[in-house]
Amino acid sequence: MSGRPAAFLDRDGTLNEFAPDPDSGLPESPLSVADVRLIEGAAGAARQLADAGFALVCVSNQPAAAKGKVSLEGLLAVHERVLELLREEGVHLDASRLCLHHPDGVVPELSGPCDCRKPAPGMLLDAADELGLDLASSWMLGDTDSDVLAAHAAGCRAVLIEHPGSAHKRAGGARPDLAASSLADAAAQLLDELAPASSPE
Repeated sequence: MSGRPAAFLDRDGTLNEFAPDPDSGLPESPLSVADVRLIEGAAGAARQLADAGFALVCVSNQPAAAKGKVSLEGLLAVHERVLELLREEGVHLDASRLCLHHPDGVVPELSGPCDCRKPAPGMLLDAADELGLDLASSWMLGDTDSDVLAAHAAGCRAVLIEHPGSAHKRAGGARPDLAASSLADAAAQLLDELAPASSPE
């Protein structure tokens, strides 16, 4: 028996808003709980996907602790706040996977190569194994080239969410199956794509 399809959801720029990086000023992951805000319409879109039968799995690169920008406890508290805000909107994720590593990190135990940092497919494969998901019918929804590449490496299709804040993470080399302006737009397109064609009268 084939498993459930998943909607693999990136986090920053897909579910929640960015915050300015303290060093570069570029839009990046929020580093404090106070900076966590959901993107308007994101929770409703996630609910639509869950109602359509998708398992909801957040898969997110979170290297700020590896880079010494925040404590691991602080980073995990930010993620828990994202999940809390989603729960307040009636969205309960089936699983979350965070890659805490960075190839050039300054914290030894979080540094170096790994199999989970997107564009590697490790987080998707791990969640699929644990939850019994059908990767061939699953979709990755995220705002960077790495999301698209990870999806295809895992055997999924991908929607690229073209959030203006993450334009610097899209070089145009990835080839998504769909492109969208937001998670709400992505969910609408995806559900339309999956809807059975109405038969002629």
